[in-house]
Amino acid sequence: MIVIQDLHKSYAQRKNRKLVLKGITCTAKDGEVYGLLGPNGAGKTTTLRTIATLLRPDSGMVWVDGHDVVNEGRLVRDSIGFLTGEMRLAGQLSCRELLRFFGRLNHMPSQIIEERIVALTKDFAMEKYLDTPIAKLSSGMTQKVSLAVSIIHEPHNIIFDEPTSNLDVLAVKVISDFIRAAKNAGKCVVLSTHVLGEAQRLCDRIGIIYDGRLLCEGPVHELLESHKVPDIETLFFSLVPDHRGAYE
Repeated sequence: MIVIQDLHKSYAQRKNRKLVLKGITCTAKDGEVYGLLGPNGAGKTTTLRTIATLLRPDSGMVWVDGHDVVNEGRLVRDSIGFLTGEMRLAGQLSCRELLRFFGRLNHMPSQIIEERIVALTKDFAMEKYLDTPIAKLSSGMTQKVSLAVSIIHEPHNIIFDEPTSNLDVLAVKVISDFIRAAKNAGKCVVLSTHVLGEAQRLCDRIGIIYDGRLLCEGPVHELLESHKVPDIETLFFSLVPDHRGAYE
């Protein structure tokens, strides 16, 4: 479970500091998919990077399975799998070799690494190109390998930032099925996506973030009922001001 309480984060500029997160409070529970939705620049990536211990908050608290991201960073990193939108795999290593490499980085025994490679190859339908160099793969294939790399250590908490980017419709179904299976296995899944239909299909709870603040947060069915709207897309555009051209 991931708990965020009154999270603030700013970045230094030439003459001052820009406040990016302005008191974010939310909870992503085990056995659920939590969708963090918002336009570019809203604060989604900063929130995810703070959870992943890549950024230190100015104030507020973040706990992952009860561990403080500031003071217990190693324990937090051991329990999360984080796919960032900026992950770029390249080079002549094959998919299998990359998975082995990241498994060793996570201090996994060799036998467990090989077992995980077999499982992930099946989960993400990578059998045909498992031994192909990354440099020869399409962007969609590379994205699936990036997903596998991020969860090679079988983390309890999964944080996906735009996981279906560059994937065709068949590959999107593979990833969606994996997310549902992870939820059903009791894992905590945090999903940041620009595809509101994807959020509608997959998410149990959502938070809509804009200008560093959460405009709403909670179970999808409760939010739709309280705002008297039929779906997440209508809810989003009813809450986000001046959204023209900002959300694609």
